[in-house]
Amino acid sequence: MPDHRIGTQEEWQAARDELLKEEKELTHRGDELTKKRQELPWVAVEKDYEFETVDGKKSLADLFDGNSQLLVYHFMFGPPYDRGCIACSSITDTLAPNVPHLAAKDTKLMLVSRAPLDRLQEYRKRMGWEIDWVSAGGTDFNRDIGFTATEDELKPFLEGEIPPVVKQMAEATGTDPKGYVTEAPGLSAYTLSDGVVYRTYVSTARGLEPTMAYYFLLDRTASGRNEVPGESHWLRRHDEY
Repeated sequence: MPDHRIGTQEEWQAARDELLKEEKELTHRGDELTKKRQELPWVAVEKDYEFETVDGKKSLADLFDGNSQLLVYHFMFGPPYDRGCIACSSITDTLAPNVPHLAAKDTKLMLVSRAPLDRLQEYRKRMGWEIDWVSAGGTDFNRDIGFTATEDELKPFLEGEIPPVVKQMAEATGTDPKGYVTEAPGLSAYTLSDGVVYRTYVSTARGLEPTMAYYFLLDRTASGRNEVPGESHWLRRHDEY
């Protein structure tokens, strides 16, 4: 017998109806937070960043590519990496197909990393992604919004016991734990108005979970995520399963 409570269809339906009330409350709360997100003050981006792209050097305003809105996924691919982060790769599997849909709503979606451009483009080709990817390696773009850490900032973490998953992910990208955790994932949003670029939103950590479609789906299965702290992470690049 399964090691789980078994019930009748009627019992299941009654419990499902109760859960649905809470799910609807969560949906409505999400709508409220979306409105608050859109009401955040805009901050003018005053620093002149210069990105390496397949079409030459471009400014942040150039990256909008004719759109009024820009979404940047800060992909963990630092200068010492020889492959992209596994988790960021899984996220990009979700992001890339959405590029044309967002473009239809006047929004450019793209990737930014600090590794050299040729390494980014080689990995993009391997993964088969149709999404623009530029290098911010010569700028403080990631650092200025908290997605690049210094050695001093990392010292307490690195002098402690490194979690096995960090060692696993570092090895999978061809670097060591220090090189790996120097980078952080994130999403930042911008709008272009009267020639001025404004930052409108930034998120990281579990705030990125909506981009990880597999978690949404696993959360609706009987076993859920079934991840055990301290064990190797189950994620792989889509061509490595």
